[in-house]
Formats: sequence, C-alpha cells, structure tokens
Amino acid sequence: VMVAARGAEAVGAVPLTALAGDAADPAVDAAHAAVGPDTIAKFLLTSGSTGEPKAVINTQRMLMANQVMLEQCFPFLAETPPVFVDWLPWNHTFGSNHNFGMVLTHGGTLHLDEGKPVAAGILPTVRNLREIAPTAYFNVPKGYEALLPHLQADPAFARHFFSRLEMLFYAGAGLAQPVWDGYRALAREAVGRDVPFVTGLGATETAPSAIMNLRTTGQAGAIGLPMVGVTLKLVPAGAKLEARVKAETVTPGYWRRPDLTAKVFDEEGYYCFGDAVAYADPADLSKGFLFDGRLSEDFKLATGTWVSVGPLRHVLNSALDPLIRDTVITGHDRDEVGVLLVPDREACAAFAGLKAGDPGLLTHGQLVAEVTRRLADLAKEATGSSNRVVRAMILDDPPSLEHGELTDKGSINQRAVLARRAGLVGALHAPAPPPGVIALDIRAGEAP
Repeated sequence: VMVAARGAEAVGAVPLTALAGDAADPAVDAAHAAVGPDTIAKFLLTSGSTGEPKAVINTQRMLMANQVMLEQCFPFLAETPPVFVDWLPWNHTFGSNHNFGMVLTHGGTLHLDEGKPVAAGILPTVRNLREIAPTAYFNVPKGYEALLPHLQADPAFARHFFSRLEMLFYAGAGLAQPVWDGYRALAREAVGRDVPFVTGLGATETAPSAIMNLRTTGQAGAIGLPMVGVTLKLVPAGAKLEARVKAETVTPGYWRRPDLTAKVFDEEGYYCFGDAVAYADPADLSKGFLFDGRLSEDFKLATGTWVSVGPLRHVLNSALDPLIRDTVITGHDRDEVGVLLVPDREACAAFAGLKAGDPGLLTHGQLVAEVTRRLADLAKEATGSSNRVVRAMILDDPPSLEHGELTDKGSINQRAVLARRAGLVGALHAPAPPPGVIALDIRAGEAP
C-alpha cells in the first residue's frame, strides 16, 4: 500500500517518495525491454456471474489491442483528453481494462467516485457529477436507474451533466426501455441534441470489448456488430445462436487451469461466451445483433419448453418500471413461468401514497392491483407458455450482496437467488398459492 500523505509508516504503508529511483537505473531499462505483447499484465478473477472464480490471464497484447479497437469505435477519445467520473471497481474488466485503460491511453483524467448503483449509494455520485461534467459516462443499468430521477428533478444538473457528454455507455446487464427512453429525452431537453447510448458484448476473457453497437437506435439491448479485428462465429444452441469469437484480445486461458481453459474454447479455437445473440433484423445484417440471454440461465418447463430468461427479464423490467427494480424468473421443471419481483420501495411508496418504510407497503391493495394489471397485460401479449408469467411474488427481503445474490456491479445472480429462496419458489408454484402470491388466470390473463 502506497500513501502520498505524511505518516505512511504509522499505518504500515510505504511512502510514495520511497519509490523514487534513478531514471538511469539499468535494471529499470532491462525490465521495460523484457515486456512484450505476450507478457502477462494482470490476472482478473471472474465467475461469469454464475460459476466459481477463476483467474483470467490478461496480456499486454489483449489490453493494447482492445484500446486501439475502442479508439476506432469512439474517435472523440483521441480528439480531447477524456474526463471520467467512475465508480466501477478495478477488480472487474469494465472498470480496470475498459475505463482505466481509456484514461491511460488518451492522457485523460479519472475522478474516482465513491458512489454505488443503488438508491442510497447514488447520492455521492450525484454530488460528484454536480461538480464534474464527464466527457463520457459509464455505469451499469442499476446505476442509470438510480441516477435518472435526480437528473429529471433538477434541470440545471441535467444541463451540466450533458454539457460535454459524447456518450453514455452501459454494460453488465440489460437496460430497461423506459430508462433508455428517459435519458434520450432528457438529453434533448437539456442540451438540444441526442447523446448516443451505447452498449456491446464482451467479457473478462476478451479484454473486454468484442461486439459494439455504433448505430443510432431506439431499442435498448442492441449490441451491434463485431469490432475491427474480431471474427464472430454463430453456433446453434437449441433455438438460439451462441456467440463465439476469435481476436487478438482473447485470453490465452485461465492461470494454471488447463481443464477450464479447454472448456471455453471450441475445436477451432473460438472463445465461447456462453451468451446468445439474435439478429436485430434478419433481412439486414448491417443492423447487427441483440443480446439474447445467457445460455446457462435458460431452463425448461415440465412440458419440455425452453424459457429464455434474459429476454423475458428485459420485457418484465421494462413493463414494471419504476415500481419493480429487477426480476428473477422461476419455473424450472414446473408447468408455468413465475417471477420474484424486487421492488423499488421509494417508487412504490410514491405510487401508493405511503412511506417507504411502511410495513404494509408491499401488500397495499392499490400497488398489488397495479402490478397485477401490468402482468396481465403482458400475459395477453404472450405467444406461449415460455413467455407467459402466471405467478408472481413481491419480495420484502431484497437480494443480498452478502449471500451472493447480487454482484458488486449491482446485477442479479439468478442462480444464487433461486437457491437461497427455494422455499419461496415452492410457495410461488404451489397448487393452492398462499397469500402474497399473485396468480393470473392464464385463459383471461387476469387475476382470479
């Protein structure tokens, strides 16, 4: 641990001044000369949000090639030194490779934001953004959801935030369509222009960016096309298409785990994301792809029908916004699809005319009726049992970071939630649903 302030020794740290050396030291020159494209730059632990952690080898080649690819996508990075206000952790590829790498590559400024992508944790972020207007802004969907009301409530803040913003960028999970629409409308109102809302597909194993959306679109979830230098291979996986890639940015493997390495590369050497993609427009491939969920999250109903979890969650999150913050899909080996609903207590309280801490908030008749109505509307539009939700339960106890139900990026670990709350899932799908379960009549699409 290095400390620039006085008293470093008192806390067991190393004073920054102690690291100063002789610029002519031949050992420094030798160490620098020994670094090549295949030198290991770092290890990043990843579990893909669903498995056990493993150490991904990140080489100098991977990191530098990805920054060249990103500059080709976003030329404004090289035109003016970027200014970021960023909370994303450096133990993740989004914060450490993507964002930190951009600042290093282009001589920019990175303001470390102590905020977090949750209702209370967003307040430090708001204070920081009131002071510093970024040239590009990066966050996960939950962070954008938490920030949006503050921008909408304060036009001066919105004008400052958008004043020199070239891009909004999200990753890590799907963004609800109302949030996407809210930022696009706010940008036009605040500064009279559109600000691109960008996402793509990547992984720790790809340093991270591999597919990027550079087209103006009104649809959240469009991930675009392979970046320059990336070859994309599409492999049928049931009714879906699995994405696999080759590039200079792909890891050579997992540190000291040849068994795990072998599992993520196919016979032609393509890295297997474990993610599915769908054509945005099968008649026009230039429009790129949509994210179609993680294959490991999908499951079958008792009828043998596959449920595509990612797209269904996206539809539900958009339809239930802002009352419901996130959803967990249930129904594995059961007759019907169900959902555990993670409420936004502040939004629910505002809707019901109560306080967020009111113990009766989540069972309030008006709130339950509204959630039921929205689910019923979706059920009427469903094309079959795989995307028709007929059981729902509003969670009083939100998913826990401590129990692994949330990642530190704020996204839901579906598998962990289902495992920890197996009893609730059983009650949700019981033949005679107990109080607290919203049960729709699948013939009418309404609550009985």
